[in-house]
Amino acid sequence: MGWIDAELALTALAAMLSPTTLTFSVLVLVLGDRPLRTGLWFYLGALTATLGIGIVAAFVLGDAAADQTPGSPKTPVAIFDVVAGALLIAFVIRTLRRPPNPKRAASMFDQMQKVASSPAVAIVGAGAALANPGAFIPIALKNISELDPSATEYIVNWVFFTVVSLLPLAVALVLLLVAREWAERLLEGVRRWLDKNARTIAAVIIVALAASLIRNGIAGLTS
Repeated sequence: MGWIDAELALTALAAMLSPTTLTFSVLVLVLGDRPLRTGLWFYLGALTATLGIGIVAAFVLGDAAADQTPGSPKTPVAIFDVVAGALLIAFVIRTLRRPPNPKRAASMFDQMQKVASSPAVAIVGAGAALANPGAFIPIALKNISELDPSATEYIVNWVFFTVVSLLPLAVALVLLLVAREWAERLLEGVRRWLDKNARTIAAVIIVALAASLIRNGIAGLTS
C-alpha cells in the first residue's frame, strides 16, 4: 500500500468515526418506532448522495491531481494538503477545548426525532444531508485523483470510501435485521458511549490524517 492509499484509508476512517455523523446515525435508529425501515431509508439517502458525488468527480476531476513523482504532489495539491491539514488540526483543538453543549445535543435529538417519524422521502433527504462524509469528501476526491485512476478505477475507489464511511450505520442495520432486540439494547449503549468517547477517538484519527496531509504538502512545496 502506497502513502496515497494509506491517506485514503485514513480519510475514510476519519469520516466513519465523525462524532456528528455517528450521533445522527444512532439517533435515527433509536428514536423511531420502526428503526429498520427508518435506518434503511436514511442509509439509502447518504449512500446515494455520496456515490453521486464520486461518480461526477470521476469524469470531472479524474486524474487531475496525479503527479509523475511519487511522494511529491503538484504545487496546487500540496497547497491544498497543507491548508486542509491545518484546518483539521484547528478543528480538533477547537472541538476538544469546547465543553459538550447540552443545547446542541438536545437540538440534534429533536431533529432526529422528527426525521424518525417522517415519510420515506424526507428520511432519504435527511440521510443525504446529515450522514454523508461532509468535510472529508474533498480530501477523498483528491486522494483518489492522485492515484492516476481511470474513470472506472476512480468509481471503484470512491465506492470503497463511501462504504467505509457509512459502515457503522450499515452494520447497525444488519444487526437490527438479525437480532433486533439485542441490537436495540446495543445501540442505546453505543449512544451513551458516543457521548463520552467519540470526540477523543475521532480526534486521534483526524490528527493522524492532518499530519499525513501536511507532511505530503510540505514535501510537494519543497521538492
